[in-house]
Amino acid sequence: MVASSLLEYITSNPQETKRLLGIDYQQLQWLIVEAEALFNQSQAVEEESKVRIIKKGGGRKPKLAVTEQILLTLVYLHHMPTFQLLGVQFGVSESTAHNIFHDWIKILGELLPPSLLEQVKKKSNNWEKYKEVLEQWILVVDSSEQARERPTDYSNQKKYYSGKKKSHTLKNQFIILPDGSEIVDVTIGKPGPSSDINLFRERREKFATSQKFKADKGYIGESQIETPHKKPKLQELSIDQKRENKEISTQRIVVEHIIRLVKIFRVATERFRLRPKHYDQVIQIVCGLVRLRIGALMLAM
Repeated sequence: MVASSLLEYITSNPQETKRLLGIDYQQLQWLIVEAEALFNQSQAVEEESKVRIIKKGGGRKPKLAVTEQILLTLVYLHHMPTFQLLGVQFGVSESTAHNIFHDWIKILGELLPPSLLEQVKKKSNNWEKYKEVLEQWILVVDSSEQARERPTDYSNQKKYYSGKKKSHTLKNQFIILPDGSEIVDVTIGKPGPSSDINLFRERREKFATSQKFKADKGYIGESQIETPHKKPKLQELSIDQKRENKEISTQRIVVEHIIRLVKIFRVATERFRLRPKHYDQVIQIVCGLVRLRIGALMLAM
């Protein structure tokens, strides 16, 4: 399926867009319009500062239209094919597919803030007001790990080796609203062995001192976090403690749903094959796409 036929298929079968790209047809249309506008704006700025050698409009024309370039980028994020296969699918060379992807993740990174915190910082820098509003909710926090390429340096191998996963991993932490309608904050690309509680403590100052959270047993140790009761050694939990644990588990499931949506994009699930320096940028875009998918981003924009 070449680029034009993929676009035609999506246009003819808009209900299949979410399965193919991770977002629905309406969200894709919004993304294309906004991304193309941002692309044109950046091109205009670049044109003003350019020292021309050839006449304006000269030179080799792009093989893919802007819409097709955006589709190529989304296909990689959702399905993570090799760039060779991606090039074959879109009728371009492997290197061209690679270059298109890396050009567009810069633009999508500007358009798709990964969390409410980052969006507020970017748009208004008025986080103090939002902190007060967030205090009315008990936020839910959890983390996940993703395999990465084994580092060549031995010290980095030790740094990123996760005994839990028996692999070299990167860890991401998500803090969300209790109804799962927004990613409030996300921490990306920490070494796999990093403890959950330490990841939380690194971000704790971003929230009001009275802010409350819910989390699993990996976050035991902070008074602001409600966690399940831990079974005492050689003892059993009481009936009330088991009931409370079940209630916490039911309330925490929403963060698992958000992590599941992130992992729908294979680039955030399978072993990360790109260079490690691109990890934060790519996962931030995936989080932005998830926010777009659940309606948080479009409402905020």
